[in-house]
Amino acid sequence: MSPAVASAKLTLSYPLYASDFDPQNDNFLLVGGGGGEGRTGVGNKITLINSSRKHTISEVVDIDLSRDEDSVTSLAIASSTVSSVTTFAGINSSQADQNAGKNDHLRSFRLEYPPPKRANAEESKDVGAQAYRGQTAALGRASLFTPSTAPKKETYQRVTRLSRPCKINGGQLGAIATGLAPKGEVVLFDAKTNGPMGPWVEARIPLGQGVEAADVDIIGLNNNEGSPPGNFAVAYCTDYEVHAFSMALKQHSTPEPRLSYCEPHPGVFAGSARPKFRSLRFITPHLLLLLQNRPNRQGADLLLLELSSSFQGKIVGRKSLHRGINAATALSVTHLTSSPPSESNQLVAAVAGQDTSIEIVTIEHPSSPPYRSLIFKTHTLLRSVHPQQVTSLSFSVSSPPVATEFSAPPQYIKLASTSIASTVVVHTFPLFPIPPAQKSAKRRYVLTPPGRSDAATMGLSILFSALAIALGAFFLQAFTEIRGGSPDYLGAKGWLSQRVHDYIAIPYILENGTSIAPSTAAISTLSDSASLSASSIADQVTNTLSDLTSSVSNTAATAAKEILYDTPEEAKAAVSSALDAASSAVSELNAASEAYSATASSSMTSLSSSAASRASAASHHVRDLLSRHYEYRQHQPPDSDDVHHMVIHDDEESGKLKAGFHRPGAEEGSDEAKVRRFEELSTREKELWKQRLREAGVWAVDEGEAVLKGVFFGSVAGAVGAAVRGAMG
Repeated sequence: MSPAVASAKLTLSYPLYASDFDPQNDNFLLVGGGGGEGRTGVGNKITLINSSRKHTISEVVDIDLSRDEDSVTSLAIASSTVSSVTTFAGINSSQADQNAGKNDHLRSFRLEYPPPKRANAEESKDVGAQAYRGQTAALGRASLFTPSTAPKKETYQRVTRLSRPCKINGGQLGAIATGLAPKGEVVLFDAKTNGPMGPWVEARIPLGQGVEAADVDIIGLNNNEGSPPGNFAVAYCTDYEVHAFSMALKQHSTPEPRLSYCEPHPGVFAGSARPKFRSLRFITPHLLLLLQNRPNRQGADLLLLELSSSFQGKIVGRKSLHRGINAATALSVTHLTSSPPSESNQLVAAVAGQDTSIEIVTIEHPSSPPYRSLIFKTHTLLRSVHPQQVTSLSFSVSSPPVATEFSAPPQYIKLASTSIASTVVVHTFPLFPIPPAQKSAKRRYVLTPPGRSDAATMGLSILFSALAIALGAFFLQAFTEIRGGSPDYLGAKGWLSQRVHDYIAIPYILENGTSIAPSTAAISTLSDSASLSASSIADQVTNTLSDLTSSVSNTAATAAKEILYDTPEEAKAAVSSALDAASSAVSELNAASEAYSATASSSMTSLSSSAASRASAASHHVRDLLSRHYEYRQHQPPDSDDVHHMVIHDDEESGKLKAGFHRPGAEEGSDEAKVRRFEELSTREKELWKQRLREAGVWAVDEGEAVLKGVFFGSVAGAVGAAVRGAMG
């Protein structure tokens, strides 16, 4: 069951396409979108949202953009202070300006935050954006992409990505990528300038005809990576390839991207379609997280790509996402860092599906290569988050608490998602502390406690389930063997003592009162009779065949003699006579075979009918005596001693029931005195006798035990001997 997650939802007046949290203050969220150019009634805006509360979010201030230009397609927060935030956004110029060869697609804005006291007061009174009008300013605009030469100008800024500011020199690298361009392009620029003015482009990476970057990411390289301050690692992915390289600010040199990974072509019989990369994020400078969609909307996967120092990559981990996610539309990650850094860290990834669900996955990974112990775990699946397709995901930045572990407040991370249905939802996930590996280190906070991966957990579950099924089948087979309900494969009958075996080994009884185990004596009798009959028939057939063979041999010998010593005419006649004799012999042989087959079938049928009639006659006789005894007792006084009582016992030798009458006044110690009334038998003895009577067909359950009262019984399959007078059978 998925853990409970606090969420807050807000519906704005325009469709949303981009979002980003303030990296310094997760109480504020920026979203952007709009109806585009020339769509009356739906404006283009950037909205600052107050997300400080778990269950309620509200608008703080809007930036109304021109309706003659395109909507916001992407945005990223560059920097923030206590009082304001600066952001870059991708917004195309009007179609007329684009046709004229001018498209200022990269814009920068500054929005002021409300005072903290004012924000809290407005929040308590549920006052929206109209109560506070903060200052907003457009800082600048620029065109960094190579102008399109296509007849129809459709190029837009698909991706806007910024690195975290360097703590040493404050440098910050930005990257933008084209969408719907004839020739794709990735442009890297210095994002620390106040506005897009001057020669601030650091590098251009042409992608070729019809090739575009699906996503771009940047991570800073610190001194531990062997790089000077201000160096960055950059990675981008196309549909089937992942490229990575490193670069430094202020060098204005053309980087050389390395092909880190290429999705291999499928086999000859697997079709021509290949999975496509949708997004990527750096986990460490040497570990990339890739989001990949399978062909024909058959699902999505997360892949881990380990990079060498030369940016050659290999896949070291893979996880299949929930089967309900046919295709992924967005990815966002956040690093749950610790202070000081620990040997193992946890990354939280959110993946939005085409079905408007969001899956939250944690990845436990080492802080440095080699990456051998990588653990994927699904934290939760958020279903039906939005009424329509999710367009963007954004995690807040997790910072380790600066207070001691005893006074640290509860830790949370937030996930914002937007959709084209004009809705924005913020989920709040609580973090849990885990004890540090060393006493001197501080405990770190995680979303999911470290443990086995999903694959290992499922493997153990399958193993234990298989063991449980095997043990159940073993004990069931042993029990049925002891009860006599299945062939003796395990030899379970010899595992128990005779007393325990006799108590458990009760034959199965059908609904009509008969046992599924046949009578041993009856089987033996039928088997012996059938063997004798078959032996007799076989002897007759053998004798006949011998006579016929002898006749044929004599006839053939006579014909041969005539051929050797007589005239040709006589030899010809002799051969003809021999052939006729042989043909006659074969006909007689076939007739004899059919006659003896009929005789054998008739003998077996007669034998079976005779055995059945004898068993039926004995059963009917005992049933008749039992019925008469019951009627006889109905007319006798209850306290009468001069009554001849019926006695039934089970004969060991014949395997049949025998019945007679027990005379009154039997001498003590005689066999007759050893029989007991039905009422005097123990519960188990009663059940055994009722079962035996049902098997013999002399009593049925619906007749009740009243018929058996007053009847004397010996032991089941025990010799009563002289106690029985006038035995029947």
